[in-house]
Amino acid sequence: MLKLTYTESSFDLECVTLSLEEWVAQRVILALRVGQSLCIEPSTASFLLPVDLPGVEVLRVEVKRDDREIIALCACDAEYMEVTLRGSWLSDSSKGSVGVFVTTMSDRVEFFLHKLWQEAQSCASVMSE
Repeated sequence: MLKLTYTESSFDLECVTLSLEEWVAQRVILALRVGQSLCIEPSTASFLLPVDLPGVEVLRVEVKRDDREIIALCACDAEYMEVTLRGSWLSDSSKGSVGVFVTTMSDRVEFFLHKLWQEAQSCASVMSE
């Protein structure tokens, strides 16, 4: 499962070994125990990857191979492509911009997409120094 965490000032993507159902169930139980509101709804999440990142072409092939339409790629400009994922948004309100987006696809694609995102983050860190 891929988990994308959105805060007021950042975004993080991670691979989680639990199934989507197990993770959501644990999150619901936690919200009940601490008395926190929890809104869960179908949604999409997007982020950018550099088009010249090694492995982007392999990702394109994997996306074409997967017929469940959970992931879509779209060229933004000459330097970046947008990765859009379908899944579920979890937040303390339906209008919240801070929360967690979760989705599941093949383990291979999840791992590969996470690896590409990490590489893009390390490239961005080097460029900003």
